[in-house]
Amino acid sequence: MRTLRTPDDRFAHLAGFDHPPHYAEVPDGDGGTLRMAWVEQGPADGPVVLLLHGEPSWSFLYRTAMPVLAGAGLRAVAPDLVGFGRSDKPAEIGDHSYARHVEWMRALTFDVLDLHGVTLVGQDWGGLLGLRLVAEHPDRFAAVVAANTGLPTGDRDMPEVWWQFRRAVEKAPELDVARLVQSGCRTRFTPEVRAAYDAPFPDESYKAGPRAMPLLVPTRPDDPATEANRAAWAALSSSDIPFLCAFSDGDPITAAMEPILRRAMPGAAGREHPTIVGAGHFLQEDAGPELAAEVVRFVSGLGAAPAR
Repeated sequence: MRTLRTPDDRFAHLAGFDHPPHYAEVPDGDGGTLRMAWVEQGPADGPVVLLLHGEPSWSFLYRTAMPVLAGAGLRAVAPDLVGFGRSDKPAEIGDHSYARHVEWMRALTFDVLDLHGVTLVGQDWGGLLGLRLVAEHPDRFAAVVAANTGLPTGDRDMPEVWWQFRRAVEKAPELDVARLVQSGCRTRFTPEVRAAYDAPFPDESYKAGPRAMPLLVPTRPDDPATEANRAAWAALSSSDIPFLCAFSDGDPITAAMEPILRRAMPGAAGREHPTIVGAGHFLQEDAGPELAAEVVRFVSGLGAAPAR
């Protein structure tokens, strides 16, 4: 597998995101290794909140949420998916698969970081991957926060706005990553924020990950990921793990998933599920502190014990 690594100087001046990066090698599934990156904030023995981003963002997306979580005594851990942020970038679209991304994240969070008692916060692909991890490794998780995400199986069609996004990514001769993130936000980016979303991708050769991810979303019942996602639904819908939906009020891509998750997840029953007001698809960008405050309330109400 041919991989690219974004030069460090691309991340030298990030607006409001000065956490020192951590790195570890994980198997690439092709006989080699990939370097994955993550940042942390909060006490090392605090309850773990695993912050998983989606397409085409990176851990920078959680920069205003992490201080709120850390201030409440939680250990906020925000990895960069393979192909994004400071993590290595497989150079070919075909190097990416749903199963590989699940395994890469599993290897980092469990084999390297050995996280236990985890509260997942998953948005976009962060939920598509994170919910698989919860279903397949329930002993590692204490709770779930689903934020503008889902777990598609291909049995239902995706909304037209998502198909428009997929077609745009497929057809664009040059992929403007910052513009894609901006299109999913209510707030307007400063030049510094725009530069931070562009930072992981010095040129088009680095963008196989952002180009691949829309192609990996199951859109038909015989998709390669469908069987595993159906199994994950079965596991989650019979689990009593505490489950919170914290969706925004302005995301046409995932809005339909919220009532489905509320009905299907036993751990969601009887809870007051917040709506993050004034936020788009990337609600962390529009309302990071508000989302984090809801996570703090949720975890505090569970009486979560420090991570082992």
